[in-house]
Amino acid sequence: MTKPKLHVLLCAPRGFCAGVVRAIDAVEQALKLYGPPVYVRHEIVHNRYVVEGLKKKGAVFVDELSEVPDTGAPVIFSAHGVARSVPEEAASRNLFAIDATCPLVTKVHREAELHARRGRHVILVGHAGHPEVIGTVGQLPPGAITLVETVADVGRLPPPADGRPLAYVTQTTLSVDDTAAVVAALRARFPDVVGPHKEDICYATTNRQEAVKSVAPKVDAMIVVGSPNSSNSQRLREVAERAGCALARLILRAEDIDWSEFGAIRSLGVTAGASAPEVLVEEIIDAFAARYEVDVETVSTADESVFFPLPRALRSEAAA
Repeated sequence: MTKPKLHVLLCAPRGFCAGVVRAIDAVEQALKLYGPPVYVRHEIVHNRYVVEGLKKKGAVFVDELSEVPDTGAPVIFSAHGVARSVPEEAASRNLFAIDATCPLVTKVHREAELHARRGRHVILVGHAGHPEVIGTVGQLPPGAITLVETVADVGRLPPPADGRPLAYVTQTTLSVDDTAAVVAALRARFPDVVGPHKEDICYATTNRQEAVKSVAPKVDAMIVVGSPNSSNSQRLREVAERAGCALARLILRAEDIDWSEFGAIRSLGVTAGASAPEVLVEEIIDAFAARYEVDVETVSTADESVFFPLPRALRSEAAA
């Protein structure tokens, strides 16, 4: 029986960003230089496939430093960043701590600190409970940052009681359009609010969302390869829906595809969140190729050449 034809539009850029590559390489380089175990606080990136692969190589993932024994083994902080109290705790126990925080997240941390030093109250646009938000809030003393998630939250913000000026920073993995709406509301409510010199949403988040906006209106269905707890992957799914794709799904592995949803499609968009490896994209396309006569067209909307060096302790000359 002949298979139905399926035209696949493959988004580019997609998948790993420079910060994710750096974080994963940090764990692998630590394993190479120091041997297992290498302890990692929280998932190094939000992708179960990546985490399980690193576990097999000898990485031990923990939720808190209290789970790490007194050891000379490396302890790596994830790409999402941590509160100031975490490296302080590590130093108090003389742990060999290595910070794999994405440099673009570190930029947000430094911005928040600078605003606080200049006497401003900081508003953080982000998602409550996300590790990056927890880390950013934890850069300043309690009460120095107020979190807002939506335009409605901005409407409920009271003016600073002491007349203190305001500034805002944002989580790096948000929807570009949603964040623009929240920032517009902030500026309308507080015209003197100070923003970042360069927007905080990272280049990779922006580029992947733009690629999805280009592809989503042209296809019957869209698959975002990524984990449910990945903020940037969830935003890609939302962007696809808003751009006009009737069926947009976030899927980690081919085995997770509900084929009853995709039976009648003739075109499919595929992208991947910044923490999803290309091997999973290939796996999902192969799964469709087993059921359809697939032809793949790459739709490229930006070129990426960003590179972040490893944390200093893991560069070969420093380790030597």
